Amino acid sequence: MPLLGFGVYQNYNTMPSVVEAFKAGYRHVDSAQVYRNEAHVGEALRASGLNRADVFITSKIQSKNHGYESTLEKLDESLAKFQFEYIDLFLIHDPLSGAEKRLATYRALLDAKSAGKIRTIGVSNYGVKHLLEIKNSGLEPPAVNQIELHPFCQQNPIVEYCEKNDIVVQAYSPLVRGKMDDPVFENIAKRHNKDPAQVLIRWSLQRGWIPLPKSATPSRIHSNAEVYDFALSPEDMAQLDALDRGKDGAVTWNPVDAE
Repeated sequence: MPLLGFGVYQNYNTMPSVVEAFKAGYRHVDSAQVYRNEAHVGEALRASGLNRADVFITSKIQSKNHGYESTLEKLDESLAKFQFEYIDLFLIHDPLSGAEKRLATYRALLDAKSAGKIRTIGVSNYGVKHLLEIKNSGLEPPAVNQIELHPFCQQNPIVEYCEKNDIVVQAYSPLVRGKMDDPVFENIAKRHNKDPAQVLIRWSLQRGWIPLPKSATPSRIHSNAEVYDFALSPEDMAQLDALDRGKDGAVTWNPVDAE
């Protein structure tokens, strides 16, 4: 799984944006059924000239489609839209359907993995209690939990559980939905001759997460990938870590406390 992903949520110019992302070196694209752009991601891959095996593609199933049979049906729809034989990572998009449907959905994904339709199973927006629900059911753990993560919303209990249980943490909204005018971001960026977005992506990487920045602007797509030629100091990291506001720092729906 590549350490930097390209997010396509609310990208209404998906195909050229993903082609540009491939040119910039991204090999990991994060889509979802609810984004309505799986077909455009598949089209971008074919237009890029890259081999299917060279890229890592994620999709997700939202709660309204949870359930065993409906999950298998929707997965086949995703494969048809992508025009892929398999999806690298398939996530339960949210925990809002309740315990019974969450587990039925998870079991469906396990069977789809056995059938070769998906390579890896994960979850998104799962709190610790949702992760324990899987464990207590005797099912294999998810490989990934994708949650909102940035300096204002660090979700420490969830991150700690994932790290202790070898669950990869992916960070969505790592750029705080563009709210990057905090003086801490700007000062650290100035010290490194970088921009705040690059600082935030680098912070995620140094925390051990997989950030999923998104942009439809070609220059931003490229600059967001230029994060491997500098490192944040321990002092930089401490300043960013100190910005955590807990749940109050969230800038998205962040449904990690769903019943």
